[in-house]
Amino acid sequence: MERRIGVSPAPGAPPARAKSRAGEETRARGRATGGTMSEHERYSEHDAPAARATQAAPAAQATQATPVTHATQHNPQDRSGARAMFIELRKLKEGSAEYAELRNQLVRMHLPLVEHLARRFRNRGEPLDDLTQVATIGLIKSVDRFDPERGVEFSTYATPTVVGEIKRHFRDKGWAVRVPRRLQELRLSLTTATAELSQLHGRSPTVHELAEKLAISEEEVLEGLESANAYSTLSLDVPDTDDESPAVADTLGAEDEALEGVEYRESLKPLLEDLPPREKRILLLRFFGNMTQSQIAQEVGISQMHVSRLLARTLAQLREKLLVEE
Repeated sequence: MERRIGVSPAPGAPPARAKSRAGEETRARGRATGGTMSEHERYSEHDAPAARATQAAPAAQATQATPVTHATQHNPQDRSGARAMFIELRKLKEGSAEYAELRNQLVRMHLPLVEHLARRFRNRGEPLDDLTQVATIGLIKSVDRFDPERGVEFSTYATPTVVGEIKRHFRDKGWAVRVPRRLQELRLSLTTATAELSQLHGRSPTVHELAEKLAISEEEVLEGLESANAYSTLSLDVPDTDDESPAVADTLGAEDEALEGVEYRESLKPLLEDLPPREKRILLLRFFGNMTQSQIAQEVGISQMHVSRLLARTLAQLREKLLVEE
């Protein structure tokens, strides 16, 4: 019959106390290194019960004496670890696989910062997913430009870049028509003041209350409120009222060439009145009477060549005057 031989702890060293001492030593090493532990040490502290039961005191001492040779794993929550990763990134060659992997790891590590900043701009007419994507662009730019040797935390450095990217998105994409930056900033101030006063009074604020809150005139408040109408954009492919109604693009009229002709004729009327009688008659016969140059020559009593020259000269004069009028 096969006998199973169990591993008993070393004499004079109970397992519970050996485990306690190992945990204390691990935590002491953590405090000595700034409060961070490697992945190997964390695993040793939270090892499975069966593995702890079979660990003898001499084996524990041998493990502590053996140097750890695994690769360094930086804690994403540790600022010094992130700084070490940036220093390592600057040493790598751009375009290499190692550079791309470490760069992507830094971007993923700081995505919570992106989501936090994007949420500050929600409820402004843009989907949160779009804002997060725009903010991520700012994060990537920050990762590429950050210099860890300057002694500034990455979050402090990246926040203005990410927020600036979001604001640029609103400035370039959010306005239906071009609005001066002064009015864009005024609209943001009015939005904030309106929310604060509404919460304070339990109702929408008046123009006078907004003017007092922002220390501006009531005329400026009205100007800012009117400019806000240019902020809401409308997709041409979205139904007008409900899903069954036609899209906005379907209700737009096509270009009417006949209407453009009416505009030109109305503009030509005063110019035709200023023409000499013979040139005016030739134009009327040619374009309104649909007569050929030979027929016009017989009607007016001049040669066909003369009619051609008069038409070319008169049309050139009218064209020049029309361009001046426009």
